[in-house]
Amino acid sequence: MRLVNRREFLHDSAALTAALAGAGLLGGSLQAAEEKTTAKKGGANDQLRIACMGVRGQGKGHVTGYAGKHNCVVAYICDVDEAVIGGPMRDAEKAQGLIPKFEKDIRKVLEDKSIDAISIATPNHWHALAAIWAMQAGKHVYVEKPVSHNVSEGRRMVEAARKYNKICQTGTQSRSMAGMRQAIEYVQSGNLGKVKIARGLCYKDRPSIGKVDGPQEPPKTMDYDLWCGPAPNRKPQRNTKYGTVHYDWHWIWDYGNGDLGNQGIHEMDKARWGLGKNELPKSVISVGGRFGYVDDGETANTQLCVFDYGDSELIFEVRGLKSGGLRDCKIGNLFHCEKGYVICPNYHSGAAFTPDGKLLEKWDEKGDHFGNFIKAVRSGKKEDLHADILEGHLSSALCHLANISYRLGKPQSIDKNTREFRDNKEANEALARMIEHLGENKVVFDDKTYRVGPVLEINSKTETFTNNKEANAYLTREYRKDFVVPEKV
Repeated sequence: MRLVNRREFLHDSAALTAALAGAGLLGGSLQAAEEKTTAKKGGANDQLRIACMGVRGQGKGHVTGYAGKHNCVVAYICDVDEAVIGGPMRDAEKAQGLIPKFEKDIRKVLEDKSIDAISIATPNHWHALAAIWAMQAGKHVYVEKPVSHNVSEGRRMVEAARKYNKICQTGTQSRSMAGMRQAIEYVQSGNLGKVKIARGLCYKDRPSIGKVDGPQEPPKTMDYDLWCGPAPNRKPQRNTKYGTVHYDWHWIWDYGNGDLGNQGIHEMDKARWGLGKNELPKSVISVGGRFGYVDDGETANTQLCVFDYGDSELIFEVRGLKSGGLRDCKIGNLFHCEKGYVICPNYHSGAAFTPDGKLLEKWDEKGDHFGNFIKAVRSGKKEDLHADILEGHLSSALCHLANISYRLGKPQSIDKNTREFRDNKEANEALARMIEHLGENKVVFDDKTYRVGPVLEINSKTETFTNNKEANAYLTREYRKDFVVPEKV
């Protein structure tokens, strides 16, 4: 439901306050957040002023993660679509007794020198630019996963955080879950010997987004040009329960990164974390397709990715059609070690087993990722972060690398003996299970649906490909004027 019915009425914060009050959507104090006097910053008793950018989906959790907690106040809500701000405004006012200001353009928010941190939950294509702009403006940053839309952006975010000495937290919240931290510590400790394979699973139903005859009109409540930002300004072509713009951008390459960069980035991050790898792999290959329906989505809904680290490998599986789990795990991780295995079936728990399935230990305890960010902001030490931007960059880059291989893939008939996997037993076993899964969903194969990407060799120091010039072109993108992610920060 829309908050008010006149678009221009919400451009002014004072008018917004009056509108909210007049509609009966606020109870208690109508004091604006910017009117509260705050001390300047450093001690635990000093209040921090936060701006939340993007509040329709995950961003709602950002508002409630700060408002009335950790001695923070949500001073701004920034979103290009005024129709989505009503609930977050109410949540903030209820939690902190203060109404945030509303702005559509993050650049106006960054002009406010009283803002300490920006918390970003926009679509993927905005993450890097918003974060870099914020750090250049002297703000600390919490940025959702994946931190970038392409590999180059992530490295520039790391460089910005270091150059401007800013705290930059990645939104992979499993890193703050005590149970997950204990499980990963167990994997890395050698209790089960060396970890040889880290497996990430994203078995999550993703129905068709439909197929429309042509471009659609974006909502009138939205500044669509600003929504596009760094990406091309093309009219949306999707029309599902989320509307023409929201959420299903995940499946459009200009804005999203498929389920690898949506749900999958959480499991990708945990897999790399468990392997203890702090650089990019030696190579990557990805195969898959968009199976089971014909729609306006572009990204794969079924994908198998293999990353070679030399002494170990990371295997990632995406399934968007109905699927059972692997050892009772559907969205999570398995770590195959020399003397057993560890299963992490969610964001906050794990269990260790002997090779024959006998339970050894288990862990299950949550945590506060926003609280960890605020702690680091107050200490000024990036070492206090559970998910520093460098971790976010490396894990996000894995998603991008696999998608590049997939996008360069050649359509062909599906074959369980894909020669690109050579004698990789685990990769071939995963491929056989993927084909079986598609058969269970009654997928009819043709030569245009299944894609086999090339094996791309990687220089981890330069973060470029060494054997494919075409692949290197996907490491960055062309940006629109006024929305350019800088090559150097």
